Amino acid sequence: MKSETIKINGMTCSSCANTVEKNVNKIEGIKNANVNFATEKLNVDFDESKTTLEDIKKAVDNAGYSVEEEVDFREVTMPIGGMTCTSCANSIEKEVRKLEGIETISVNSATEKAKIKYNPYLTRITDIKEAVERAGYEPLEMEATEKVDMEKQRRQKEMRTLWKKFIVSAIFSVPLLYIAMGHMLNFPIPEIIEPSLNPLNFALTQLILTIPVVIAGNKFYTIGLKALIRRSPNMDSLIAIGTGAAILYGIYGTIQIYNGDVSYANDLYFETAGVIITLILLGKYLESVSKGKTSEAIKKLMGLQPKTAIVVQDGKEVIIPIEEVEVGDVILVKPGDKIPVDGTVIEGNTSIDESMLTGESIPVEKNMGSKVIGASINKNGSIKFKATKVGKDTALSQIIKLVEDAQGSKAPIAKLADVISGYFVPVVIAIAILSGVAWYISGATGIFALTIFIAVLVIACPCALGLATPTAIMVGTGKGAEYGVLIKGGAPLETTHKINTIVFDKTGTITEGKPKVTDIITTNEYSEDELLKIAGAAEKGSEHPLGEAIVREAEKRKLIFNEVEKFNAIPGHGIEVMIQGKDILLGNKKLIDDRNIGITLQDESDRLANEGKTPMYIAINEKLAGIIAVADTVKENSMEAIKKLHEMNIEVAMITGDNKRTANAIAKQVGIDIVLAEVLPEDKAEEVKKLQNKDKKVAMVGDGINDAPALAQADVGMAIGSGTDVAMESADIVLMKSDIMDVVTAIELSKATIKNIKQNLFWAFAYNILGIPLAAGLLYMFGGPKLNPMFAAAAMSLSSVSVLTNALRLKGFKPSKNKNL
Repeated sequence: MKSETIKINGMTCSSCANTVEKNVNKIEGIKNANVNFATEKLNVDFDESKTTLEDIKKAVDNAGYSVEEEVDFREVTMPIGGMTCTSCANSIEKEVRKLEGIETISVNSATEKAKIKYNPYLTRITDIKEAVERAGYEPLEMEATEKVDMEKQRRQKEMRTLWKKFIVSAIFSVPLLYIAMGHMLNFPIPEIIEPSLNPLNFALTQLILTIPVVIAGNKFYTIGLKALIRRSPNMDSLIAIGTGAAILYGIYGTIQIYNGDVSYANDLYFETAGVIITLILLGKYLESVSKGKTSEAIKKLMGLQPKTAIVVQDGKEVIIPIEEVEVGDVILVKPGDKIPVDGTVIEGNTSIDESMLTGESIPVEKNMGSKVIGASINKNGSIKFKATKVGKDTALSQIIKLVEDAQGSKAPIAKLADVISGYFVPVVIAIAILSGVAWYISGATGIFALTIFIAVLVIACPCALGLATPTAIMVGTGKGAEYGVLIKGGAPLETTHKINTIVFDKTGTITEGKPKVTDIITTNEYSEDELLKIAGAAEKGSEHPLGEAIVREAEKRKLIFNEVEKFNAIPGHGIEVMIQGKDILLGNKKLIDDRNIGITLQDESDRLANEGKTPMYIAINEKLAGIIAVADTVKENSMEAIKKLHEMNIEVAMITGDNKRTANAIAKQVGIDIVLAEVLPEDKAEEVKKLQNKDKKVAMVGDGINDAPALAQADVGMAIGSGTDVAMESADIVLMKSDIMDVVTAIELSKATIKNIKQNLFWAFAYNILGIPLAAGLLYMFGGPKLNPMFAAAAMSLSSVSVLTNALRLKGFKPSKNKNL
């Protein structure tokens, strides 16, 4: 029997994994085939005498997916200038995919960035940039020391350019519209351009006024026509064809007037082209303003990092740019300054505001050995710390990358819009031609048919479809980061709202993960403090977590320990020590029973055990003196979070390696529905799988290395931010605070974002479904009005802006735990 692990491409959800498993399991000789969607790997055990690895790869291919050969691929994110809609993104993807070595490319027109995975041995960044240029767009610099400023400057420059173009266009199109339409409304027009007296001057004036408007909207023609030639038409192509047809007809009409046929003076259509370009430029400007607002979360995060650091070199304080800080540098931070990079305190005490990372407003005390995080604010004391992580490795940089990756990702719900937008523009061009021809054949004039043709082209809006999902994801993931909930992409953001069962790891998630003294029960001979003082002295040298809890409690009460004269550890039972000539026994029930010491506090002992607490017995000179109970206490917000989840009709489970009695006691305390106790670390993922097999959508919340497989197995894995790096790597969502109320926040945010996406898609589809037939003359057929192309252009511009505005409503999202603040 042979085992192999195969990397699979093309899977987008757990049902894809099921399809691959089914296909592979059909092959004779397969003992077991298991697809891990989280890692995108197929683990297969097979009989080499009956089947081969090539047969298995072929089965994967037949299922509709591809096998990835192990190659050291590189992933880059490239900003791209000049995109105007989702069709532009499709054109770039199409051109770049032609290159050898391109594994995946995903272009997001909302963020104006391309995520590219490629084989660096087969192609280079320069080749990819050239492909983007061939598609008619501008590849921008991927790395910049002043990334925030450059991004901001680029956005502002784009807005300024569009505003200037709109103003120029408006200056010429307003008089153009007045001249073209004024005489019909009996508005005064100078005699020199009066159509009935000087028709040629009338036509030439309109042509002259149209030229600057066309120049202002030149990008519609350069990009649109190039895309048309490359057979991947976009929104610009629709505008270019529509307005181009109107202008060419106007020029033809002007020539006819020059040749003596003055009847053309009534239908020149220059004003249609001019006003359409002006309105669309206004729409593009409003769109760019809205787009800038969707990515504010990233800008805020980037703007947190200080520009300089005070480094101690040879006893001197030197101010250097943050980019020059190296791992190992000793950095001085004064009160009120920001921590430049991540590190460990080597001198001084202070409190630091880490709310930028955790959302927790209370400053955290820091002293020698404490970890500090770049961009947090030093409140009141000077400290020196040694840099441990710089540049891209700092916690802030990792968060920025995580949020950027999430904002650039596509949710499964976006697939429908992507598929439709790929066919949208060619279909619209076909509908426009068919509508115009149909009206002409049915007896309408050529002018009427042209009006219909132009109206259909300019009312169609692939932008609204393309922006519906990514803008909501951008705002949603950005809002999550603001509240310390880092969502790693569109897929987990979408899946989270479907969750109906949540499995919490007990230790460190529902509980503090640090045992505490909960009860001290004494006989009449000793007070609580006396008993605790003796126990604390006895356990002072112990490394056992329960012993440490007793020492911590004694120190908290400022009790002074007496010296231990003799110490003897009794494995599995406890300890025996001599203090001030007294023989002290401290341990479990077995220890007391072995020494034949009568337990006079049996009822109290049973009660504590039933509450999930660990009773530790203290005997002095072979007589029971009392019991100290130690337990891993429940976190402050656990009960409230579980109550909220129940209100959302979500079932709550708890998984732990503890015994059933302790687990049930904790579960009863906080309101857990399902208790999975005495589960070995390696079996946690299997327990999650069992729940999934009952048709449950399962989220797993954990913090330890042993939670990583279960986090990966779950439909959505949520890692507590105070946990291990391994757990956070395996998770789909990282909760930066150790507060499980953020599980509720993640679900609420997912529901709000998906609702917003559905609204956006509804209006985008509804707009096009209603608008295109209206422009094609459907109402006119039944005696209604004909849609003027100028109104069609205004409607088209507003459709994109309305989708963006709706997405921006998510910026008002507030988690339920913050609503009363």
